[in-house]
Amino acid sequence: MSDSLYVRYLSHVRDALRRIVPDLPEEVAARVELTPTRDPAHGDMATNAALLAAKPARRRPAEIAAELAAALVEVPGIARAEPAGPGFVNVTLDESVLRGVVGDVLRAGESYGDAALGEGVRVNVEYVSANPTGPMHVGHCRGAVVGDALANLLAKAGYAVTKEYYINDAGAQVIALAWAAYWRYLEAIGTTMDREAFAALVPGGIQYGGDYLVPVGQALAEQHGTGLAGPDGHPAAPETWMGTVKPFVVTAMMAMIREDLDALGVRHDVFTSEAKILADGVTDQAIARLDAQGLLYEGVLEPPKGKLPDDWEARPQTLFRSTAFGDDVDRPLRKSDGSNTYFANDIGYHDDKVRRGADLLIDVWGADHGGYVTRMKAAVQALAVGGKSVGFDVLLCQIVRIVRDGEPVRMSKRAGTFVTLRDLIDEVGRDAVRFTMLTRKADAQMEFDLDQVVAQTRDNPVFYVQYAHARCRSVLRAAQEMLGEAAIAPVALAEAGLDGIGSDAELALLRRIAQWPRTVEGAAQAHEPHRVAFYLGELAGDFHTLWNRGRDDATLRFLQEDDPVATRAKLALVEATATVIRSGLAVLGVEPVEEMR
Repeated sequence: MSDSLYVRYLSHVRDALRRIVPDLPEEVAARVELTPTRDPAHGDMATNAALLAAKPARRRPAEIAAELAAALVEVPGIARAEPAGPGFVNVTLDESVLRGVVGDVLRAGESYGDAALGEGVRVNVEYVSANPTGPMHVGHCRGAVVGDALANLLAKAGYAVTKEYYINDAGAQVIALAWAAYWRYLEAIGTTMDREAFAALVPGGIQYGGDYLVPVGQALAEQHGTGLAGPDGHPAAPETWMGTVKPFVVTAMMAMIREDLDALGVRHDVFTSEAKILADGVTDQAIARLDAQGLLYEGVLEPPKGKLPDDWEARPQTLFRSTAFGDDVDRPLRKSDGSNTYFANDIGYHDDKVRRGADLLIDVWGADHGGYVTRMKAAVQALAVGGKSVGFDVLLCQIVRIVRDGEPVRMSKRAGTFVTLRDLIDEVGRDAVRFTMLTRKADAQMEFDLDQVVAQTRDNPVFYVQYAHARCRSVLRAAQEMLGEAAIAPVALAEAGLDGIGSDAELALLRRIAQWPRTVEGAAQAHEPHRVAFYLGELAGDFHTLWNRGRDDATLRFLQEDDPVATRAKLALVEATATVIRSGLAVLGVEPVEEMR
């Protein structure tokens, strides 16, 4: 049986509804929900069953709600069931059922809330995938955290998850990076050429001027001496050094990026190279399959709306019929020089992921790629024609505005003056970075206030949640001194009598704990890991409320020196709270703390 009270009693609701409406379509029954009530005065749960069944049954929602309430009150564990509003039914559980959740948590440990939602489904979550042109900056951070937390969430919900990073090592930006690294190499060997003269030779000028390339140049000089340069340390022809410098600098940058990701607690299972995808012919094979399906043609695109770019020209191109799959225009796969468009290479990469066995692809992109979503969905759909159906979803992450002392902190990666991810982690800590990035929905704008995230106040969400866990642990340490280690072990507390738990604040905490499995499933289905952060904030709030009430009401204190039975019951609730907090923080990649310093 599921450890979710909501799953357990939803099955009773659906069974009762089918008896009341015998011909109820299954698609209607599948949409029936059982959700927490907003006001505990209205019960523990509410269902929309009568509203959904009214139309197919050709009956008034209120009539069905009345019959459903009468049926549900006969279900063991349900104390009351009452019609409400235009067709809802509010359900109140026996307090013994809520107390039983404590034992469920203590027996399951941090696996409480694990689900079988994704059993048998293989998911590839691709995130970060920053161009390997330098260390990670805070602009990459949100996507890294969102993608990593989503992958953890899906794994908890039962999916077989692969965490992937796509290395864009085949484009013009990597060539520009190689030129910039080559300049640092020339500096390292003592070139007599000045920077301005060299920049005049570089297509587009030196685009990456950060000092992070200085060690790369020095390493090239140590390995190759002056062998990559011309006389007097002047540049040699690109064909004599590009093949050496480009892979060298990409490797160096990826090592730097991996270190940055490791500092953030992000570890990918797979790193896939765009250059290798191209070299292996994967992109050509994917495009050939589209061509064989009649999805490619030579055509001329309509001019873009608004002001025309200076370099736009009407010319025949190889186009993909993406409009056949919901896109607004067909998309080019070849540039004027005959090389692939970025979109063509992306088609090959996504086809590779499908061929590796993924049933669902999830990409986490920056919000500036929003216009790219429809065409990529069209391509994935087209690639699945004649084969298995593959799911595809894209999460767009809005840029984060970093603020200090109320003023924005500006970044410029190409100028080398950007705020690095490592700078951010060193200043506020990994946990604060990860949790804070998940306190808003990914596609919502957010400010990262450097002052707030280090403040030990309720306004700091990670502090508020970690403080709740630290308070739980402090209670359990005091209880260990009072009762001994064996008496407060989770396995012992799971068998404690819980009749001593019954105040409004304690029951509110129990109700919140019971919502954890439902939160996992709902967040996983919606691909919204921020729901976990929201839930933990609410759980911490319920615990802090109970703690504070204990200051005024001695019967609510966790340690009752004259009542060991009540003490064990309250300790079981404390241990269950700490366990669920740890379970949620594990999804977010945030460490619980034993005590606040």
